[in-house]
This record gives sequence, structure tokens and C-alpha cells, in this order.
Amino acid sequence: MSQKVTVRFSDQESRVYDAGTTLLAVGRDVAERYDTAIVAAKVNNDVKDLQAEIKEDCHVDFLDMTGEEGMRVYQRSLAFVMITAARALFPQGEVTVEHSLSKGLYCELHLGRELTEADVRQLEAKMRELIAEDRPIVRKSLPRAEVINLFAAAGQKEKVKLLRQLQRDYVSLYYCGEVYDYFYGTMVPSTGYVKVFELRYYSPGMILRFPEKGKPAVLPAFVEQPKLAKIFLEAEQWGKVLRCPYVATLNEAVEHNTINDIIRAAEALHEKKMAQIADFITEHRKEVRVILVAGPSSSGKTTFAQRLSVQLRVNGVRPVPVSLDDYFIDRDLTPRDENGDYDFEAIEAIDLELFNEHLVELLAGESVKIPTYNFMSGQREYRGRKIRIDSDQPLVIEGIHGLNERLTRAVSRDHKVKIYVSALTQLSVDNHNRIPTTDTRLIRRIVRDSQFRAHDALKTLQIWPSVRRGEERNIFPFQEDADIMFNSALIYEMGVLKDCAEGLLEKIGPEHPEYSEARRLLNFLAYFRTISEEEIPANSILREFVGKSCFYK
Repeated sequence: MSQKVTVRFSDQESRVYDAGTTLLAVGRDVAERYDTAIVAAKVNNDVKDLQAEIKEDCHVDFLDMTGEEGMRVYQRSLAFVMITAARALFPQGEVTVEHSLSKGLYCELHLGRELTEADVRQLEAKMRELIAEDRPIVRKSLPRAEVINLFAAAGQKEKVKLLRQLQRDYVSLYYCGEVYDYFYGTMVPSTGYVKVFELRYYSPGMILRFPEKGKPAVLPAFVEQPKLAKIFLEAEQWGKVLRCPYVATLNEAVEHNTINDIIRAAEALHEKKMAQIADFITEHRKEVRVILVAGPSSSGKTTFAQRLSVQLRVNGVRPVPVSLDDYFIDRDLTPRDENGDYDFEAIEAIDLELFNEHLVELLAGESVKIPTYNFMSGQREYRGRKIRIDSDQPLVIEGIHGLNERLTRAVSRDHKVKIYVSALTQLSVDNHNRIPTTDTRLIRRIVRDSQFRAHDALKTLQIWPSVRRGEERNIFPFQEDADIMFNSALIYEMGVLKDCAEGLLEKIGPEHPEYSEARRLLNFLAYFRTISEEEIPANSILREFVGKSCFYK
């Protein structure tokens, strides 16, 4: 008689199954409860692919494409289908998954010649063929030494180096026919799950496009992002300058005691870029009256604004900072979000009329009484603080709404420079596993919240979805209106953030829904060797998160 196990669902219903029943079989029983196809599951708040078997009593939440975790599974699986199709069509070619762009993934197909639109069309057709066949995607857990030998025989040197550095006895590979690969995360059970996509030629590579969460049947409208594409290209060039494209190479620098060379070069690239931005502003000092610095959470925009101000002073320009925080409206007037909570990230939370009135007066050379916002009482106060600027002094305004023209509508566009700051990492785990910008910022924020805001990692993960929604509304739609983009990522930073972040994430237990995200981030951080923060300069953007910055008391 077979052993029985009890599966509990979110609606408190329980069902009994034979031990060894797959999540795929269980999912078929409850599929009608979900708005889209089930792509994976959380078993006791730990993400598993649908091939996993139920072997003991557990709680199961299935993941569909209405949530972030389910969409990651879809995107990863679609990328594997693309890699499988490329292997069939161009056996000597190599696909690299580079970064997000225009609601998709920018990828390159290296053929020893220039990629053509015809190549991309052929590859897309092959992908659709594989999807129509609904080929199984099978996970196999193999001894690490065996997997290393497989990749060594295939000439995948970066994967070999990475796997040799991993402290694991077994490694999971995913197979689609004869094609196999190592991926950071779970996959769907078969190719037929990923029907909605587009492969678009985007010289010198291509963009793999997919649906947005909650809208699995349609692709979002394609939006050109030439400025963002350019800054990603610059990030790629920085990676080449540092000769460190993948995590395994970074780890080797730690092991060989050459990491300080990489730290100094990475920081020098930041300093050089900031000096170039300051030179541009200085050249246009007669026109530029307002410098706006914007970026998503944990992008390092506060330290960037401080360092830019230093570079401007070197050029003889004396910038004056203005804090948007002091222009919050009284708390009881603050708009609320869809959950009824105060939405402090909405632009309407700022007194736009007063802020613009003060901008006009300041730029006219008048003395202005600047308010101070009391975050304890939620009220604006006047404490006798006044500002007056000379005609050659620009204002520096740092905040999430800097790119939105509504914020400074009283000032002519010709008198403003808008700077977008974000952490667009130039490092990848390997050629098929990129490091999302969002993960870099989230880990930065986990460390900073613990250091300076008395928040544990659980609290940071709980509020992160709300932060992301605010970014989607208030920042990302305005990216391309920036005059200048600055990449605040530092190629070595995960090695520094690793120890603190791991300790915080390990405190999140399986009783919390955020456990799956904590495990995902811990698995990611496990790829990195620890880097001491001793060699990090006091003015580094990274100091904003780990502490001991020269800009903060």
C-alpha cells in the first residue's frame, strides 16, 4: 500500500495524494482556480519546478503568470528555448543573454560574422517549431564533477570555472532533447508553455520579447530605448576594460589577490564619468540653472549628486542642493494607493505649486524661506532657513521625480539638465544567466535598510513590491527624457555585500511567503567569493549602502 501525503492549499482546502505524485499532476487538479497556466509551485514557500515530487505533508501555492516569480520562470524557459533553437541552427554559434531592454531581453548571437535580420527570423521560426512540438524540458540532478566534464567537453569554459567554484555536491541541469544547460532558477515542464513571444532584430543583436505579468496572452507595445541601450553598451565596454565579464573571473581575482586592482579601476571609471558630466555642465553653465538627478531605489543617486557637486566645484561651479523631501504636503493630504495606504512616491505627494514658485524666485536671485518637513508629525514647518543663489550657481535637485517635467514645469527645459542614475551591472553569472539590475538594487537596499533604517531583510522584501510599482509609475516611463545616464553599478559590489546580505536573508524562515525570494537571493549570492570592504574609497557609491561614507555623518 502506497504512502499517502496531505497537500494544503492557500484556500485552506486539503487533498490527499500518493507520495511521489508530481506537482504537475497536483496542479492539474486545481488549474481552474488560476487565471493563467501554472508554471511552477511554492512548496512550504520554496519554489520548485513542476517535475518535483510530493514526498511528505506540505503547503503548496502554485505560480502562474500573474506574479513576478511565475514570470521569471516563463522568461527563463523562453530563453532556454531560444538557446536550444540556436544550437540546432547554428551549432558553432554562441548565444549570450545580456540585459533587459524595451520590455524584453537583449541577447547576442555570435556567429563569427555580423548577425542579420534573416538570421533572427530563422531563429524565431525554429523556436516556434520547438514550441509547437511541446518538447519536454527535463531536470536532472547530477554529480558536480560529471556536469563539469560535460561542459568542459562542450568548450563552455566559463561554466566550468563557475561550477568548480561552487560548494555543491550535485548540480541540476535542464535538458530539451539533446541540448542541456545550467540555469539559475526553475523551468516550465515543456516548450509548449511559452507560446507568446517575439524575437526582434536589434543590431548588433536581438531582443527576446515576452508578456508582462498579468497579461500572458499579449505582448506589450515595443518602445525604443536608445539612450538606455547606449548606457548598457557602455557597461559592456567597462566590463571589457576590467577584463571581468563573468562571476567566475571576479572570484579568480579574489583568490589570486588581484581584486584591489579591479576595485581601483572600477572606482576610477566612475570618477572619470562624473568628471565628464561635470565638464559638460560647466561648458553650458550659462544655460544650465537646474540639475535634476533621478533614479530608482538604491541606485546610489544621493552619493552621485554629492560627488557630482564636488566635481563641479573643481570646475569653479558652486552648486546649491535643494531637497524635495521638504516639499511634501501635509500627511493627511497625501494621496493614497490602490490599497488605501499613503503613496509617498506619487508626484502629487509634493507641493508642486510651492516648489515651482520657489524655483522661479531662486532663479530670479531672490531670497526664499525654505520649509522643513517634520517626518514625525507629518507637517511642514518653517524654521527660519533661507536660500539665495547667484546667477552662476545651479540648483541640484535629487529625487525619484526628477525626470518628470511636471516637477519643474515653471523652469524652461533649456535651463535644465536631467540625469538618470541606475545600477546597470556589466557582470553576468555566465553567458546564459544575467544579473538583473533589480537584484543588484534589492541586495543594496537590504544591506542599507539594516545598516541605517533598522529594517530587517523580511521588512525590505515585504515593501519591495510596492517600491517596484512606484518605480514603474514614476520613474521608468521617463527614462528616455534624461539628457545624461550614469551607471552606478560596481563590478565587484556583490562580493562586498554578500556577507551582510546573507546573514540577514538567512533569518527569514519558511513560515514567511518571502522565504522563496530569500532563498533565491541566497542561491545567487553563493556564486560570489567574499570581498573585504577595506579597499573601498570613502566616497564610493557603495559606501551609501555599507557605511563609512565621507558624505554622511
